[in-house]
Amino acid sequence: MKILVCISNVPDTTTKVTFTNNNSEFNTAGVQYILNPYDEIALARAIELTEGGKGTTTVINVGLADTEPTVRKALAIGADDAIRINAAPKDSYSVAKQIAEVAKAGSYDMILCGRESIDYNGAQVAAMLGEMLDIPSVSIIKKLDTDGTTATIEREIEGGKEVITTPLPFIEGVAEPKIPNMRGIMSARTKPLQVVEPVAAEPMAVYGNYEMPAPRGNVKMISADEPAKLIEALHTEAKVI
Repeated sequence: MKILVCISNVPDTTTKVTFTNNNSEFNTAGVQYILNPYDEIALARAIELTEGGKGTTTVINVGLADTEPTVRKALAIGADDAIRINAAPKDSYSVAKQIAEVAKAGSYDMILCGRESIDYNGAQVAAMLGEMLDIPSVSIIKKLDTDGTTATIEREIEGGKEVITTPLPFIEGVAEPKIPNMRGIMSARTKPLQVVEPVAAEPMAVYGNYEMPAPRGNVKMISADEPAKLIEALHTEAKVI
């Protein structure tokens, strides 16, 4: 089984977010980047499905040379090899377009993505890949098992769970994350990392500017013995009733 796992390079959640160029660009100075946690979960499941000689796991990233430490971490976790498409990610469409071109030539049995990236939270790449490759795309999987050429997938829905089957190939999946050990970190240095040039893909979206969320207001404490004051504040100040 050949599995392709899409990974993204995202700012650490502890990073202080600032903008430059009249709030039109994200300020990358001093930012610590990490492997997108949701993609790491998908990678862990891919490794589980292919370990022990059952197949191979390839990670793919759309990014410039500065994303290679993140790609190497994926190799340290257990991926067999990696592909970096040498282009700056502009939007979900352009990223999906680049990955789709590589996936078409790779004949992969399964393509796994994280639920979303923690920077833009778009959750669009997997569905776009399904359309571009004309294969089934299943979102937010909680459990994934395979039997020959068929995958059994479990998804959470309101009030319960949904179990579906789909033929291979298909897109998406999740599991528990894996932690790289020292052996994996050392072997990651020698595992193949192929760099390919991007295809033409005009972005479908343009970011105008960014805004920070409004600061939180002060907390007003009201005694539990004064419910009338609470109701009055909710009505006249918070305007929620």
